Amino acid sequence: MVEAVIWDFGGVLTTSPFEAFARFERERGLPADIIRRTNALNHHENAWAQFERAELDIEAFDSLFAEESLALGAEVRGKDVLPLLSGDLRPEMVEALRRVKANFKTGCITNNLPANAIGSHSGRSLYVAEVMALFDHIIESAKIGLRKPDPRIYRMMTEQLNVDPKDCVYLDDLGVNLKPAREMGMTTIKVVDAPQAIAELEAATGLALR
Repeated sequence: MVEAVIWDFGGVLTTSPFEAFARFERERGLPADIIRRTNALNHHENAWAQFERAELDIEAFDSLFAEESLALGAEVRGKDVLPLLSGDLRPEMVEALRRVKANFKTGCITNNLPANAIGSHSGRSLYVAEVMALFDHIIESAKIGLRKPDPRIYRMMTEQLNVDPKDCVYLDDLGVNLKPAREMGMTTIKVVDAPQAIAELEAATGLALR
């Protein structure tokens, strides 16, 4: 029986930043996937991981990311990557979240960056705030110093929502972040695109979400 649906934010409720990464690499003549490969190497302790736990300031992140990417073949400044992160909200996913909220508990676990790392876009921020209000509880990596896939962050969410992991559905666009949730007993959905994710969520919850 489903009691709660827990969501990742970027790449789930918004379009994936991977598309922006690929476009940036093409425009700059960089090796394909250099940004994703830099993020993936030593993914618990690299510049990205430390920044999402708020262990680095923006200047230290900028230079460490440049070092790490250069070691893989091409220098990319961390500050150049940050503007690529704010994807567009997917209205159909937001609508699915609204319908889920009317029936189940909702949570959001997001690996995010320290406040003001990307800069503010006031119109977008207002809309994002409306979406975030649909969650009963939100856990942000940069605020608690833990990030996915650390199993503790998922346990914190189930404790806050007062639910058994076996009664939860968890959506994320990264397989590495789904694994700990699945091992805890959650039903997991890897988000490839909105129609696929919504269809799987409808099957898991028994709700009509479109």
